Amino acid sequence: MAEKNKVFKEGKSSLDKMEKIISLCKRRGFVFQGSEIYGGLAGAYDFGPMGVELLNNIKDFWWKETVHKKSDYYGLDSAMFKHPKVWEASGHIAGFSDPMAECKNCNTRIRVDKELEKIGMTADEKMSEEEINKLFFKNLDKIKCPKCGKTDFTPAKNFNLLIKSNYGDFTDKNTEPVYLPGEACQGIYLNYKNVVDSMHPKIPFGIAQINKAFRNEISPRNFLFRCREFEQADSQYFVRPNENKEKYEEIKKERWQWYLDLGLSEKNLRWKRHDNLVFYAKDAWDIEYNYPTYGFDELEGIHDRSDYDLTQHSKFSGVDLFFNEDGNKFIPWILETSVGLGRIFLAVLSEAYTVEMVDGEERTILKFSKQLAPVKVAFLPLSKKEELTRPTINLFKQMKNKFICQYDETQSIGKRYRRQDEIGTPYCVTFDFESLNDGAVTVRERDTMRQDRVKINNLENYLSEKLIE
Repeated sequence: MAEKNKVFKEGKSSLDKMEKIISLCKRRGFVFQGSEIYGGLAGAYDFGPMGVELLNNIKDFWWKETVHKKSDYYGLDSAMFKHPKVWEASGHIAGFSDPMAECKNCNTRIRVDKELEKIGMTADEKMSEEEINKLFFKNLDKIKCPKCGKTDFTPAKNFNLLIKSNYGDFTDKNTEPVYLPGEACQGIYLNYKNVVDSMHPKIPFGIAQINKAFRNEISPRNFLFRCREFEQADSQYFVRPNENKEKYEEIKKERWQWYLDLGLSEKNLRWKRHDNLVFYAKDAWDIEYNYPTYGFDELEGIHDRSDYDLTQHSKFSGVDLFFNEDGNKFIPWILETSVGLGRIFLAVLSEAYTVEMVDGEERTILKFSKQLAPVKVAFLPLSKKEELTRPTINLFKQMKNKFICQYDETQSIGKRYRRQDEIGTPYCVTFDFESLNDGAVTVRERDTMRQDRVKINNLENYLSEKLIE
């Protein structure tokens, strides 16, 4: 069972790395294409047995750091469907759109602002259709259709990203359509008053939630990075007017440190400030991650939103959303953090994915932190002989109440080690013929491949100490 020292091997290219990550996600049960047996559905993905465990571990880590470890944050889980006026008040009906153009040759649709960005041109949400088209057609010779390679497009038109529903409407009129949420945070603003009235917080305080969002993306792409259905982890921190700057800087530092604690390396993270702020924003920064192939792109947005959101909902609903502090009434300002969980998931996978050479063969490992690993311990009998499988299964059953475990007896022990490496399992426990005599098992550590002989009656304590290191 011994394995020789390993030598690190660089991947051939970043493109190869992302393709291999996506392949591993399917092969090892992390992520599947949505509706795959029907040919798939663009922008929709399913998290498999390993993926849902990793995703839940990421959620738990976010929730503990954002809610449980803080005394001034409250958790929330709001309904996805919301009153139609919510999206009117938030500005999504009027302004939640992307510029779309269509190839005249093959009818492929492109998102114009992203295509312009690829050639070094900036087209932000403040620009009108006329301004975007002027820039688009000025640079049309540099923009090719991703499908046929032609440069003949229709003019860009703003395409609203909200997805309509016929929620509770049994007619064909649909005069007041309900939308799936374009962003999850609106549920926090809608419940701000309920939290104040039920929990009686002192200002400043925060509300956090993890919830679904839906966007009718023109061109879903880059695997989990840009989807039509995704989850967001959002927090909104409510402060007194003009008491935003110090807390905003504190939140930025906290969020940066959170990613380091999650296991992302600082060299793959950077800050990007928004150059063109929307009219209500005081400041806005993104934390970007350096994804293989895709390069640096937005991971999380941290926004100083002033009093815009509560003011809008107060105006459109007619409900007083002032905060009353000892007779002093005011609309709180809001400091927001917002991140797509699929983007964190992909960043964690990218960071963990490692290829090494062992005895002249490649070894692929997901070097997750122990807190994120989907499976903590694998139990492996050295062979499929019943005298080894039966005690190994019994040991697995004992330990699975303490740890997230797997049992595997298929193929050689070396191949089973490789399978566990590929899903990021920190420890493998092997029951062999010697175990029948000495009452001990071999525990193999994922990253170093070091093997320790551990007495079975001390195994739980041994693993517990290792997994909290």
